[in-house]
Amino acid sequence: MHLELVEQCKKNDRKAQIQLYRKYSEGMFCVAMRFLKNADDAEDVLQESFIKAFQKLHQFKGEVTFGAWLKRIVVNRSIDFLKSKQQKTIELNEGYMHITDDRDWKVDDGIGIEEVKREIEQLPDKYRFVVQLYLVEGYDHAEISQIMEISETASRTRLSRGKNYVKESLKKKNYGTGS
Repeated sequence: MHLELVEQCKKNDRKAQIQLYRKYSEGMFCVAMRFLKNADDAEDVLQESFIKAFQKLHQFKGEVTFGAWLKRIVVNRSIDFLKSKQQKTIELNEGYMHITDDRDWKVDDGIGIEEVKREIEQLPDKYRFVVQLYLVEGYDHAEISQIMEISETASRTRLSRGKNYVKESLKKKNYGTGS
């Protein structure tokens, strides 16, 4: 059914485009909000993403679901929006850090998921984007490296650094000390 709708959209069928928009707009708005934290910005990015998706629909070959394809557009547009808003970033040397296990996200008992989410929000964008793409959106390092236009090593490093920032910050808040 989705592929049928997509095929109709490829033929500029307005009704099919509206149906597809209605089917995916709410979920994609939530994806944009996870990055942008502002409903107006998320709405703008959502509209731009659908415009781009309809313009590029001929490139959709069905290797992934339409939702996954569209989500990638929304994620990229969200990140592009944030990058354009940002004036300066301080680059840190990412080459020296030891890579740890990506799946080790254990925090002390008693720390709730909302606390962890708040700490992730406080990360510098370059770490926050990778952490969000990995943990929340479920992308792997190969996909993140393409989306962010960084190497897979940089993706792993940024994920590891982001994780360490979150863990250290939670320790300080819970114990009043970083040790």
